[in-house]
Amino acid sequence: MTDKLRIGIIGAGSRGTHSFGRMLAKRNDAGVAALMDVNSTRMRKATEDLGLNDCPCYTSLSEMFDRETLDGVVITTPDYCHEACAIEAMSRKINVLIDKPLAITSRGCHNVIAAARKNNVQAMVGFNLRCLPLMIKVKEIVAGGEIGRVMMIENVEFYDGGRTYMARWNRNLKWSGGLWVHKGTHDFDLLNWFNADGTPVRVSAFAGLNALKPEALPFAVEADKAVGPACSVCAYADICPDCAKSSQGPGLFDEEAVQEDGYRRDLCMYLSDKDTHDNGITIVEYDNNVRASHSECFVANFSDRQYTMVGDRGVLTFSTSEPETITLRPRWKRGYTTEIKVPPPPPGGHGGADPGVLGRFLQTIRTGEPQLASLRDGIRAVAVGEAAEISWREHRMVDISSLVDLKDATIEDAG
Repeated sequence: MTDKLRIGIIGAGSRGTHSFGRMLAKRNDAGVAALMDVNSTRMRKATEDLGLNDCPCYTSLSEMFDRETLDGVVITTPDYCHEACAIEAMSRKINVLIDKPLAITSRGCHNVIAAARKNNVQAMVGFNLRCLPLMIKVKEIVAGGEIGRVMMIENVEFYDGGRTYMARWNRNLKWSGGLWVHKGTHDFDLLNWFNADGTPVRVSAFAGLNALKPEALPFAVEADKAVGPACSVCAYADICPDCAKSSQGPGLFDEEAVQEDGYRRDLCMYLSDKDTHDNGITIVEYDNNVRASHSECFVANFSDRQYTMVGDRGVLTFSTSEPETITLRPRWKRGYTTEIKVPPPPPGGHGGADPGVLGRFLQTIRTGEPQLASLRDGIRAVAVGEAAEISWREHRMVDISSLVDLKDATIEDAG
C-alpha cells in the first residue's frame, strides 16, 4: 500500500464527482487514481470538474482493474449495479465503499457478503447519517440508559428534493429497488442502529402516489400544447413549479452526455414511467419488543427528519433541522424538559456527514479497524426496505425471514 491511497471511483455522477471526487481531490492522504463510468462524456466532464485532466478513465470495470493498482474503490453507480461492481472489485482483492444501499435485494446483499468473506477485504456501506453529531449523541444517550429501555421509535422525513426522484433513474423499482430501499435504507439503518439489541422481524408498509401523477399537473394544459416529456423541452417549463430542467445541465448531465447514452434527469415527474411512491409509512417490529415507524414524503416545501424515541424512563425528540439540540422528557417529571446540546455539524455534504464516511473508509483501509457501517448493517437495512416494498405493493405484512435469515452466522460475522 502506498503512502497516498489510490482510490478509484465507479460512477461519475453527482455522488461520485461532486461528493466523493471533490473530497478526495482536497486530501493529502488519498486521491482519485482512476474513474470508471459507461458514459465517456460524463467522465471527461468529471475530470474537468475535479481538475484531474490526467486521471485515467475507463468505460470497462475489468479494464480499470487490469490496468490500475488501487487500494480501494468508491461505488456510486445507480443502485442496481452496486452488487456486481462490489463483487468484481472484491474478486480483485480491492477494498470497497458502497454508497447506500448495499444492493437492491437481500439476496444481492448476501452475494456481496459472500464475496467479502471469500476475498478477505474491507467493505463498508456509506450510511452517512451515522456521522452526524446529532445521531452520534442520540446513540450515546440511548446506550447510557437515560431513557431506559427503548420501546418505540418514530421518524417522519420530509424531503423537498425528493420530487426529482420521479424524473431520474430512481423512479423505477428495477433500478432502485424502490424508494423504501433507495431512500429508506438510510432511515432503517438508523432505526436498527439505535435499537442495537433487536433484529427486525416483521414489516407492514403503506404507500402510494398522491401528488406526482398525470391528473395532478399543477397548471392548466392547453389543448394544442403537449406537456413534457422532459423539463428542458417542455412548453410549460416557465410556469411549472416542479420544473427540474436545471438538474439536466450544464455539466455532467448536459445534452452532450445525453447524446451518448440517452439518459435524462429531467423527465416530467408527473408523466414519467415511474412505479414508486411519493409518500408512505412503514412499521417495523423487532424481536426485542420494540416497534419503529418511518414515514417519508417527497412533496413538502422543506426537508427535515423529525424523531420521537420513547423509552420506559423518558422520551427524546430531535430533528435534523435543529441538529444542535435534543429534547429529553423524563417519565416521572410531569411537564419537565431538558435540552441536551450537541456540537455543530462539520462542513461538508449531507450536513457534514459525507467527509466522515470517506475518512472512516480510508482509516479502515490503513488500519483494519471496524467499519462505520458493516455489510451486516447493509443487509439488515435492505431487508427492511425490501419487505416494505413487498408489503405496500402486495397489501400484506411481510416476515423478513421469508427473504433472509438475519441471524445466519455468515451475516452476523459480516458485522
